[in-house]
Amino acid sequence: MSVNPLHLLASIRRTVTHRFLGLTSNKGGQCGTQNKANRDAWLERTLASIPAGRRILDAGAGELQYERFCAHLDYVSQDSAQYDGEGDGIGLQVGAWDQSLLDIVCDITNIPQPDASFDAVMCIEVLEHLPDPIGALRELARVVKPGGTLMITAPFCSLSHYSPHFYYTGYSSNFFQHWLTELGFEIEDIQWNGNYFEYLGQELKRLPWVREKYADTTITWSERIAINVVLGLVNRLSLHDNGSEQLLAYGLHIRARRR
Repeated sequence: MSVNPLHLLASIRRTVTHRFLGLTSNKGGQCGTQNKANRDAWLERTLASIPAGRRILDAGAGELQYERFCAHLDYVSQDSAQYDGEGDGIGLQVGAWDQSLLDIVCDITNIPQPDASFDAVMCIEVLEHLPDPIGALRELARVVKPGGTLMITAPFCSLSHYSPHFYYTGYSSNFFQHWLTELGFEIEDIQWNGNYFEYLGQELKRLPWVREKYADTTITWSERIAINVVLGLVNRLSLHDNGSEQLLAYGLHIRARRR
């Protein structure tokens, strides 16, 4: 029985590709996949530490995804309600966006609430979507009580998303240390979400989608293997990381107290 050499070669290539991709994907582990999970875990822990019954403002609440962590609190949501899910089609969009349950619809720099009217304020992944983030921080400082808590998360670096409501690619720890001190806050906790290698892993895993949207070409099987090899590398380097978050990370998580 004769064997077609081309068919045999194709079969070998498929087998090697399947096994190699599976092997290297396992080596890639969780690297590049924990951005949101890390943030949610930090926020849930931080919110749980706020005494029951305290009044909290979720500034830039969007679809109220974090209300679930605030069952023990008097939860108030605010947003400008300008984003519709489709945006202008640039960058990352979500397609649908429901803000019908918001308590307060207004600009974040002009919230119709008295001074010192909240025991705590959270502002989660919002600052990059504001044309005046410092004005927003001033307003949040105004509405939180002395001794009250401010929780902020924001990207250290990010792709264009929710455009046209996207203005900044991210914020370093120096930004928060400068402006929160200037506005009368003492930073009690600052955490980096991810590190340089995890950020690379995230973007490598996004590469097929970016190729489909922005590049009129394909990714070959050998290139897919190369991507998985690099994913395995960045995961291994991440396991031995020693401070690369100072260079680049998904974002920062900040808890501060109003003096």
